[in-house]
Amino acid sequence: MDPLHSSPATPAALGGLRVLDLATLFAGPLAATMLGDFGAEVIKVEHPRRPDPSRGHGPSKDGVGLWWKLLGRNKRTLTLDLSTEGGRATLLRLAATADVVIENFRPGTLEKWNLGWDELHAANQRLILARVTGFGQFGPYAHRPGFGTLAEAMSGFAAITGEPEGPPTLPPFGLADSIAGLATAYAIMTAVTARATTGQGQVVDMAIIEPILTVLGPQPLWYDQLGYVQPRTGNRSTNNAPRNTYRTADGKWVAVSTSAQSIAERVMHLVGRPELIAEPWFATGAERAAHADELDEAVGDWIGRHTRDEVTAAFEKAEAAVAPIHDVREVMADPQYAALDTITEVPDPELGPLRMQNILFRLSATPGAIRWAGRPHGADTDAVLTELGLAEQDIAALRKAGAA
Repeated sequence: MDPLHSSPATPAALGGLRVLDLATLFAGPLAATMLGDFGAEVIKVEHPRRPDPSRGHGPSKDGVGLWWKLLGRNKRTLTLDLSTEGGRATLLRLAATADVVIENFRPGTLEKWNLGWDELHAANQRLILARVTGFGQFGPYAHRPGFGTLAEAMSGFAAITGEPEGPPTLPPFGLADSIAGLATAYAIMTAVTARATTGQGQVVDMAIIEPILTVLGPQPLWYDQLGYVQPRTGNRSTNNAPRNTYRTADGKWVAVSTSAQSIAERVMHLVGRPELIAEPWFATGAERAAHADELDEAVGDWIGRHTRDEVTAAFEKAEAAVAPIHDVREVMADPQYAALDTITEVPDPELGPLRMQNILFRLSATPGAIRWAGRPHGADTDAVLTELGLAEQDIAALRKAGAA
């Protein structure tokens, strides 16, 4: 059965929600993916001659971008040039049928095309417009090009990441974009819930520089009240110890956390250093962190004399917190991830079976699903426009004009 037109076995949590994804790289599209995973109808709108850059981002197989297969899942693909009159008019017709539009153009771009909030709201007063940009819709930086890397730098994340004597460190993946994508999906559903009361849509203004600040914790509060600036501490924490990565006898690595006092005590018993528990400084996480050298030596020495399997088995028996440090090969083989179906198999007509991350969470009554992986550029243009009421000659005219 064609997954694009089949009915789910159980009701979809977001069934009936129609989303137009106009965004690229990566926060906006990820928000649309999250909505699509739980049953929203997502229509990905791409330029006819300049596809979403994620199609060419990172490794590909047989000329097909693999990142797109993940980011484009559960989305129908449509091509429109929004800067043309035909593309503009068609987008407004689509917006009249939609619940949500997600875009990440630089502020003022939609307005330049006469597709700003005023025009979209006039076409559909229930429409929610999610605007995802680096710096938000106003302020001195609003018109700068904005990417997740800049948010990781500006937010304070890079400043606290890395070794104490080393440089600030950026993540090797789209951290700020991903956090903003999840936050945008949450913001959209908040607006959808509000619409049930007000009957009106609204604008979501998501600045990528902001959500990452939230996940960094109380740094602004610490500075405001105490003048405290969190330093770089490598893998250690200023709040507890032992907390670090440790090499095992077979050359592998594990991570240990002792956020709870009881766990810290269990670790000391396990590694044969129970006398440290009696030290006055051992009673609080912050005091233990001040003695991290001594605690790391005790834990690291014991771990270094055992294989990783021995370490994890002993920690589990002692009810202490440890995890192996996996690369992606080990993630794909880990029995806990296998039990959760965290990495699931998706059939794909272009590449055959694909293994990718599953939906973000499990709902008992209205579970989400990956119905299909990212589809070819413009694969659903004719179908979507026909459903919109355009005749074959209308679609041909749009193509001739370069609008579709």
